[in-house]
Amino acid sequence: MPLAESPQWRRKATDFFSTSSFKLKQAGQSAGDNIADVAGKVGSVVKSRWAVFQEARQQQQRPPGETVQERFITAAASTGLLFRKGISETKEKVAVGKVKVEEAAKKTADKSKTILNNIERWQKGVASTDVFGVPIEATVQREQSGKAVPLMLVRCADYLVISGLNNEYLFKSEGDRKVLQQLVSLYNEDSGASLPEGVNPIDVGALMKCYLASIPEPLTTFALYDELRDARVSIPDLRNILKKLPNVNYMTLEFVTALLLRVSRKSSLNKMDSCSLAVEFAPLIMWRQGDAGTDLRNHLKFTLKPPPKIVDTTSNTAAWDLLDEDDEDASSQIPLDDASPPDYNSIEVIQCLIEHHNAIFTDANETVWR
Repeated sequence: MPLAESPQWRRKATDFFSTSSFKLKQAGQSAGDNIADVAGKVGSVVKSRWAVFQEARQQQQRPPGETVQERFITAAASTGLLFRKGISETKEKVAVGKVKVEEAAKKTADKSKTILNNIERWQKGVASTDVFGVPIEATVQREQSGKAVPLMLVRCADYLVISGLNNEYLFKSEGDRKVLQQLVSLYNEDSGASLPEGVNPIDVGALMKCYLASIPEPLTTFALYDELRDARVSIPDLRNILKKLPNVNYMTLEFVTALLLRVSRKSSLNKMDSCSLAVEFAPLIMWRQGDAGTDLRNHLKFTLKPPPKIVDTTSNTAAWDLLDEDDEDASSQIPLDDASPPDYNSIEVIQCLIEHHNAIFTDANETVWR
């Protein structure tokens, strides 16, 4: 005989499963897309339990002693347990997800703050610890050494005065590229570092040239180019014009030309007179604004550039990015054939600064070598 089903129990069953499905759906939505699968699984269980109840209502025969209400209670209890477990897992996943999102947001915010700070500092010329490629005033200001000359140039000059002025290839060789890159990394990390023991004076001289080639504006500045060019043979005029330079530029120019004067006095040994030195250094000390770069300056910048790990010949990579060869003779001379014509005006100015250093830089502190 079919068991009679109480309308009250059927109504309670319908209300229970409808409410459970609704709450589970809300939990899944609040948890986010990343845990929607949990809500879906629990929802499937709820539906299967409702099917069990429906089946109990439709069946004509039942095991002895089991009523519809008892089957419903069993199904509801089991479903409620699974429902609570699903909600608990959902909350746990939401909590874990929230922590991960907060951690990622914090890392992103910190990284963004660092980037923005570096951009701001670069705009002020004081970004990171680099000295190569950074405005010279920013480097000196950051070092706070009491000297108006970058410490890297001081270390190099001291080293050359002690061990390298007699070298015939000083300032004429481009040096060992790998050694130069190591030295650049050294001074970009610590601008006051001492040179490694036993380093070749030729590499030290090349490092000084690389530094002068890397700074955004020449020591003589763009603003004074025309005035210096026009006054290239007049010692009084050069003296007065150079007084317009920022103090760091003025003192560094005095420091470099004092070293070159000392090198020229050894010309009987190193074959480097004031004219030869001016040819080597003029493109690195004085150039006009908008100059894309002399062959020498571009070559020295290329020396500082790490060799590319992967070369894609189909890309628009600059031609000089493809010139790196492991078997390249690093001691070869800088090619001057088919080059743009030298800036003879700049050469004459720098030669005059070397030959008449003491008369021109009367207001500078006399350079004292250790």
